[in-house]
Amino acid sequence: MLTFKTVGYNGYAVQFSPFVEHKLACASAANFGLVGNGRLFILNLDTTPNGMSMERMFDTQDGLFDCSWSEINENQIVTASGDGSVKLWDITLAEFPIRNWKEHQREVFSVHWNYIKKDTIVSGSWDQTIKLWHPEHLQSLSTFTGHTACIYSTLWSPYNADLFGSVSGDRTFRLWDIKTPRPVTVIPAHQDEILSFDWNKYRNQTIVTGSVDTTLRIWDLRFPDREVKTLQGHQYAVRRVKYSPHSGDIIASASYDMTMRVWNTAAMNPLLMLHNLHTEFVLGIDFNLYVEGQIVTCAWDEMVHVIQLA
Repeated sequence: MLTFKTVGYNGYAVQFSPFVEHKLACASAANFGLVGNGRLFILNLDTTPNGMSMERMFDTQDGLFDCSWSEINENQIVTASGDGSVKLWDITLAEFPIRNWKEHQREVFSVHWNYIKKDTIVSGSWDQTIKLWHPEHLQSLSTFTGHTACIYSTLWSPYNADLFGSVSGDRTFRLWDIKTPRPVTVIPAHQDEILSFDWNKYRNQTIVTGSVDTTLRIWDLRFPDREVKTLQGHQYAVRRVKYSPHSGDIIASASYDMTMRVWNTAAMNPLLMLHNLHTEFVLGIDFNLYVEGQIVTCAWDEMVHVIQLA
C-alpha cells in the first residue's frame, strides 16, 4: 500500500489523471469541511519511501469537496468549493485559478468533466441546482432544477454527450438531457439520502447508487421500478461508489464506517475486498484507468491510500 498524509486537511475526493498513470489529485478541507480553508493536492506515485509525493498544492478560502480532471488538457482540473464556487486550475501556472465561477448559492458538492464532448463541466450544489459550464465562458451555460434537497453527485454519461445523472438528499436518481429542462427519468432509488452514483462502463443502461441507508443498489434504467441487485455490508452511510473501468462487474465503495469495499456483482458472495486501514470516514475513491486493480482512497484521517487488488 502506498500512502500520503494531507497534513491539516481532511480528504473529500480523489481522482487519478485520465492522461498520466502515476498522477492523481485530492480535494480536501480543513476542520472536516465545517469551517476554514481548502487545499487541492497534486500527487505522483513514485519511488519515495511511502510511494507517493506532492507535486503541487493549491489553497482556497473554503473547503474543497470534489475535483475532476479535464478530459482535453492534462494540466487542467476543476474543483467544487464550500463557498459556492467552481474553480478551474492549470497545474503548470501560479497559485490562482484560471476560472472562478460563483453562481451557486450554497456548497458545491460535485463537479464532473464531460467524457465525450470534453468541453463541458456539470456541477451539483446544496442549493438544489445543477449548472453546466464551459472553460471559455465566464457564466454558466444553463441551470437545471427539480431536486428538492441537497445534490450530492452529478456525472456525465460515458455513452451520450448530452446525458448526465444526479442524486440527492430527496432520495432520487434523475437522468437529464441538456436539451430539455425537466429530467428524462426519476427513480426513487432508496429510502434515505443518496450520496453517490456511477455509470457502468460496459453496460450503458446500468448504474449503481450508494445511500445513507448503508446499501448499494444496481439499477437498469429501462426498468426504473425495481433494482437489479442490492449490496449490503457497510455499517454506515455509503459516501461514494465507483465502477471499475476494466470490468462491468467490479464496484468500489467508500463509507462512513471507515472502510472501502470492492464488490464483484457476478459472484455468489459479492464482497471481493475489505480495506479497513483508514481511521476516519472514507469519502473519496477512484480506479486507475492505466493500472488494472489499482484503487486510491482518501479520508478524514488526512491519509491517501493507493491499494492494489490481488
